[in-house]
Amino acid sequence: MDSKTEKRNVLITGCSSGIGRALALEFHQRGYAVWATARNIESIRDLTDHPVQVLALDVRNEQQVDEVVQHILVRDGHIDILINNAGYGSMGPLIDMPGEELEHQFSTNVFAPMALIRKVAPHMCARKQGTIVNIGSVSGVLFTPFSGSYCASKAAFNALSDVLRMELKPFGVRVVTVQPGAVQSRFADNASRVLEQVFKPDSLYMPIEAKVRARANASQDNPTPVDHFCQNLVNKLESGRSLNIIRLANGSLAFPLLKALLPTAILEKVLSKMFGLNRLR
Repeated sequence: MDSKTEKRNVLITGCSSGIGRALALEFHQRGYAVWATARNIESIRDLTDHPVQVLALDVRNEQQVDEVVQHILVRDGHIDILINNAGYGSMGPLIDMPGEELEHQFSTNVFAPMALIRKVAPHMCARKQGTIVNIGSVSGVLFTPFSGSYCASKAAFNALSDVLRMELKPFGVRVVTVQPGAVQSRFADNASRVLEQVFKPDSLYMPIEAKVRARANASQDNPTPVDHFCQNLVNKLESGRSLNIIRLANGSLAFPLLKALLPTAILEKVLSKMFGLNRLR
């Protein structure tokens, strides 16, 4: 057998911490050739001890995207699994958010993974096989105050995944959308840092400042351990079952259920009270 096709490989973005890093280790333990990427390669350099192949990749840089994909294709001859995990969490009241912050949110969570898919999918289609795993979020299903930018970007990514699943299926390429709930990670720390840049002392929402800040940290309220999440995710991906949407971790089932069952007026009333908006009247 050609050495370039002996081992299934996986390309993962956003491996500096959290889900991306844990997935790189989980796939490696299961015998895959893993290509782990991150914007700061020093943050993943230690993964080579396992060994895992590491590459620098700023997902918003299309030239880097092209270079990474071409490097892997030259080395391995193919890409079996692409996992779009790199993401960015912009939190804060929408009317406080500068336009460039909203653009950054969509650039990272929507445009960047699509650029990578455009590079990888044609090669998968030519081989009539391959899997694209898009890490979305239940925040793209149930929308909450003070996370509108993030929720909107994940909703857009969920929609793109649904369409890609239909469009690529005739060519033997599987598209799986993962919508995690709360998973142990640094997401809350990063989201809080972004909030500091957006949330100003003159904000109309300063009277409920604690609620605004609590939303930035909500992903770490009783989170599912990241190793447990990744083990379950890879188990499902390897199960051989036809999977469209995978929901795992705390809240991943309950929140979409609330969205589906509660009338909009009631749901918004509940969320408004939960986030203190009723106190602003």
